[in-house]
Amino acid sequence: MSTGAVDTGASTALAQAPDSARAVLRDTIGALEDRLTGLSHRLHANPETAWEEEKAARWTASLLDELGYAVTPGVCELPTAFAARIGSGPLHVALCAEYDALPGLGHACGHNLIAAAAVGAAGALARVADDLGLTVTVLGTPAEEGGGGKILMLERGAFEGVDVAMMVHPGPVDVAEAEPFAVAHLNVQYTGRAAHAAAYPEQGRNAADAFTVAQVGIGLLRQQLPSTTRVHGLVTRGGEAPNAIPERTEGRWYVRASSLEELDRIQGRVEACFRAGALASGCALEIEPESPPYSEFRNDAELVARYRRNAEGIGRRFAPPGDPAARMNRASTDMGNVSRVVRALHPYIGVGSLPAVNHQREFAAACATATADAALLDGALALALTAADLAAGGG
Repeated sequence: MSTGAVDTGASTALAQAPDSARAVLRDTIGALEDRLTGLSHRLHANPETAWEEEKAARWTASLLDELGYAVTPGVCELPTAFAARIGSGPLHVALCAEYDALPGLGHACGHNLIAAAAVGAAGALARVADDLGLTVTVLGTPAEEGGGGKILMLERGAFEGVDVAMMVHPGPVDVAEAEPFAVAHLNVQYTGRAAHAAAYPEQGRNAADAFTVAQVGIGLLRQQLPSTTRVHGLVTRGGEAPNAIPERTEGRWYVRASSLEELDRIQGRVEACFRAGALASGCALEIEPESPPYSEFRNDAELVARYRRNAEGIGRRFAPPGDPAARMNRASTDMGNVSRVVRALHPYIGVGSLPAVNHQREFAAACATATADAALLDGALALALTAADLAAGGG
């Protein structure tokens, strides 16, 4: 695993792959168009949530197998993860394929496009890997939406020997740099005592009231939190019947901050609000992490510059600084943890969805359109060109 220092600036003369190799990449992705868009639409029509992506993993891996990759399913003891590899060159590039959907919203973050773009870039790079000195691995990475699949894969060695990890994420507009929040995912449970709400209310301990107190505390706390933080969540179980004091309630809460270090400071204050709910209601409290914390993302300036140049070269246009539609790049990702130990790239590609934005039903619909298909092909090509240029420049 590469652990070298992250570049702080890009070269003014970035090397470029030979025109012949670039032509092969373009032609290959063009030839794969129907298979790539077919995969994207198939995933979109069959959304599977975190850790349940059985069809998505199988369909994505199967296409890579057809493209000549050696596929290993179930890597890292994760049934819906896989690794697919081709080439034996000194520069090892990993393409990350996400394919989990959101509960109740389907592919409202466009992970169907992420998986298909990774396969497209991989299919193109397979044609030039030996000539350019590349080893290419596609990692099927489950459970990005709150499960931390990449973190587990990182801890279990999936990124060992990788020099560069890359992916492209859909959004309303194109953005080159990722600036996600670090995030902690918390499962919160209160246990009280049931009683008849009219006849014997004094014998109950109201676990729903515990959440009410906690949420009021969090709402008041927000005034004292830095502007770089976010706290949000929902109650997933609020009780069983209106005439019974709720004895057990559950919720899921996210705490976000600009870095893991800031997150560590803020999370304790948020958890104190949950403890206040327990104290006021007389209920017992359990707080358990749903996954390891997601890190902020560490951009590699050279990779960003190479991707931007290639994306603009094929006609993509990036949102200007400060564009509200570009805020998708603040969304948390487990790719941030990868970026702490491997040079990483995580740009965003626009799917023409405005006014719809990520995690809306309208955005899900926008991720299976002709415009989204074009973005998928552009993203695949821009990733492939960037990897090829990196190899030509000596990594």
